[in-house]
Amino acid sequence: MPDDDLRAHKLDILIVDDEAGMRSGAERSLEGFSVPLPDFGETVTFAVRSAATGEEALAALREKPPAILLLDYKLPDMTGIDVLEASHPHDFLTIMITAFASLEVAVTATKRGAFDFLAKPFTPEELRATVAKAARSIYLQRKARRLEEEKKQVRFEFISVLAHELKSPLAAVEGYMHLMQERLKGPELDSYDSMVERSVVRIAGMRKLVMDLLDLTRLESGKKKRAIETVDLVKAAGLVLEAVAPLAAEKGVAVELKAPPELLLTADPGEMDMILSNLLTNAVKYNRQGGRAVLELARENGRVAVRCSDTGIGMTEAELAKLFGEFVRLKNEHTRNIDGSGLGLSILKKVVKLYGGAVQVRSTYGEGSSFELTLKDAAVPAPEPALKA
Repeated sequence: MPDDDLRAHKLDILIVDDEAGMRSGAERSLEGFSVPLPDFGETVTFAVRSAATGEEALAALREKPPAILLLDYKLPDMTGIDVLEASHPHDFLTIMITAFASLEVAVTATKRGAFDFLAKPFTPEELRATVAKAARSIYLQRKARRLEEEKKQVRFEFISVLAHELKSPLAAVEGYMHLMQERLKGPELDSYDSMVERSVVRIAGMRKLVMDLLDLTRLESGKKKRAIETVDLVKAAGLVLEAVAPLAAEKGVAVELKAPPELLLTADPGEMDMILSNLLTNAVKYNRQGGRAVLELARENGRVAVRCSDTGIGMTEAELAKLFGEFVRLKNEHTRNIDGSGLGLSILKKVVKLYGGAVQVRSTYGEGSSFELTLKDAAVPAPEPALKA
């Protein structure tokens, strides 16, 4: 059953019966008939064609297999079972039509792949009800198949990107190890300090990627353990400033915190550190030499507002459009040598959503960027009932 039918929500029905009145009556009953699928917000419609003999049926099946086959058991040149055997293997649902219903026929037809049965004579309502059941089954099968294919594609793309992200640092570390193993710079250990330092940096980058992946999967699966408590964001921001100070000093970036003496939020401390660290680290990493980064914290309209701006590289409209995607690393002549997992902003967006907020970005290429977000207090989970002795 090709997925094209699913995309169009239109199923092809082939009616096979030697009685002209039965064929025309069934076609009239199904004309304009549709099956609503309220769970998916969609509707299935039908295109109906017919055949009078087994040979005509086989020819029609070869020309274009239907989604649903309404097949009379007793045909002038062969039985409906013969048609099913001759068309095996097939990928359509068969509804057997018979006035000679018996256990033997039912068992044989089921073994050949029959989905349901209609006993002659039947009413238009009975026909439509049976077709509707078959249509829902087909739709769900195809939906499941497409979801499985999409899942495989996502898994393939994920593994491909992950392999690409790990391949370069692994190759670099392996190269340094070989150079040291071959004593390329002689027997003095000090001669290899730069190789060791570069290897440590590369390994730290890989560790950061793995930790980011774990954070991302925990957030998406809803299995991340959260410790909700009162957090002083000003104090948390001060610790983040200390952490990025070496990088800021290296690039000559002046970092400033604008905040009240104290700003309390009911939150998970690790999640707040994740948000603030992500914003400020990017503001320094993607800044120009001798630039400036400002982190602002305030309470506005019952929520905490966080703004982080920089005088750095900035982004184009095209880069902004894909900014929060997973494994997205903006690469141009300014960012080519800046390390990162490409997951930080994707994680940031998901964490901010946990606090009922959203992230807004304004950026001008060559001038800088500004990230703004709001956070509301997280709900404190109810304590678990004490176990009775």
